[in-house]
Amino acid sequence: MALALYGHPFSSYTQKALVALYENATPFEYRMLGPDTPQHAAEWLKRWPMARFPMLLDGERTILETSLIVEYLQLAHPGPVRLLPQDPLAALDVRFLDRFFDLYVMSAIQFAVDSALGKLPGTKEAGRAVAEQRLEQAYAWLEGRLQGRTWAAGEDFTLADCGAAPSLFYADWTHRISGKYPLVQAYRARLLARPSFARAVEEGRPYRPLFPLGAPDRD
Repeated sequence: MALALYGHPFSSYTQKALVALYENATPFEYRMLGPDTPQHAAEWLKRWPMARFPMLLDGERTILETSLIVEYLQLAHPGPVRLLPQDPLAALDVRFLDRFFDLYVMSAIQFAVDSALGKLPGTKEAGRAVAEQRLEQAYAWLEGRLQGRTWAAGEDFTLADCGAAPSLFYADWTHRISGKYPLVQAYRARLLARPSFARAVEEGRPYRPLFPLGAPDRD
């Protein structure tokens, strides 16, 4: 049985998994979750009632949580692009950066999005203000971290960049990366130019009206 990925093309975490799959041209079946595919939703919820995606199936094995999906692909379906270094300490650095993008960038975006959707107390404007403060802190830290680096962890494209791509893509929509952070701006541009992420961005383009903060007319 081929690999099957359950997710949605506008989802940042689905895009993170897609980048890993596209980097190594790994064959898989894309089972999109949406109103037109109730059979996919039924199987997804049966296997994962927490209702979070993406979800990867490899035969009867279910792999959940995007970072683990990428690591699993490295272990079970490796390709020419190694997304985790062999050296344990270098791999630890990559995992840390992956967590940085999830916990300090994507979480801030999600706070603004949830506020806009009325899922949190307070107004849309208040939620966005909190997100902007958190993202400024993240941009400032990342600016220093990127000094002398092409990708997040150095010269090799890794798991950290799979996470950074959608994180910074949507972060800039939520709170524009200003000229104070030229290295972050340049890094985001390199990620957008990477064929694997460029493909994911194009697949999500039709769904931009879903972005509750208003998708800008760029990228």
